[in-house]
Amino acid sequence: MLHIAVAADHGGFPLKADLIRLAESLGCRVTDLGAYQYEALDDYPDFAIKAARAVQKGDVDRAIVLCGSGVGACVVANKVRGVRAGICHDTYSAHQGVEHDNMNVLCLGARIIGSELAREIVTAFIKAVFSGEERHIRRLSKVQELEENF
Repeated sequence: MLHIAVAADHGGFPLKADLIRLAESLGCRVTDLGAYQYEALDDYPDFAIKAARAVQKGDVDRAIVLCGSGVGACVVANKVRGVRAGICHDTYSAHQGVEHDNMNVLCLGARIIGSELAREIVTAFIKAVFSGEERHIRRLSKVQELEENF
């Protein structure tokens, strides 16, 4: 069973509960990392970092982070060693990011996409599996080397 963390600031808050229910219906164990109530002045870094650290520590397998555009959440998540976050507003990127790049954090812009597309993207992300192909492993090794050196 895939264990997923979900976190959102005020921009992503309206979509978060629906995506948690969806992930659970797909057989995932879900950890909600907030926001737990709508706060118009909260800050996306406070939530994105919780999800990224949960992935880094191995507390969860993957995470979904929502903010208004998805960009801020993606920037924050990618600051954490071992996190491979991608902003995806289409299903192809969501599954291909996992299959080829072993993406472990999905970032969504709740003000950019509607709820139905978000559901399709999350489904693609959850169902995707890293290919393990030699070329993908080779490329990931290069990414990890960069992470170690910079």
